[in-house]
Amino acid sequence: MTEHTGTPEKPFLYVVVCAAGIAAGVGELIAAAQERGWEVGVFATPVAMGGFFDTAAVEARTGRIVRSAWRSPADPRPFPAPDAVVVAPATFNTVNKWAAGIADTLVLGTLCEAAGLGVPIAVLPCVADALATHPAYQDSLARLRGMGVRFGDPYSGEPGPDGGRPEFRWTTALDLLERRG
Repeated sequence: MTEHTGTPEKPFLYVVVCAAGIAAGVGELIAAAQERGWEVGVFATPVAMGGFFDTAAVEARTGRIVRSAWRSPADPRPFPAPDAVVVAPATFNTVNKWAAGIADTLVLGTLCEAAGLGVPIAVLPCVADALATHPAYQDSLARLRGMGVRFGDPYSGEPGPDGGRPEFRWTTALDLLERRG
């Protein structure tokens, strides 16, 4: 995959992938972003790299490595600075650590930095209903919203009355970025 050190002609979108089963569909988000004119670079939590999505397919689609680990100071930056960030799916753990300012992984460090720089961020949470009611999670959502982070509707992945799972609406994240204010 290519290393990128210059400025792209198109706006650059960071897509952050967390370890949730729905992550296997992240290619839909990447394709939609590219169709809307974005260049895309993907970050993944270390656990998400363990088979939650097809990293080879993502790398082929974006033409870039999937980033999960810190680079050494001597290594070039593989992606330019982001014009926007999408976190999808966003897990309970990532949301809570990010809101607390914990930057113990590349993903969390990147999210903390992007928020601090005022980069537009859209989040599609994927959190089980039981975890979504936890007070720490609710506090984290409030803190991140207060920082200007935009959230899509929560997705629990829980089966509906018919036994089927609802659709994860990947493109909602792009719509949130395009929304003003």
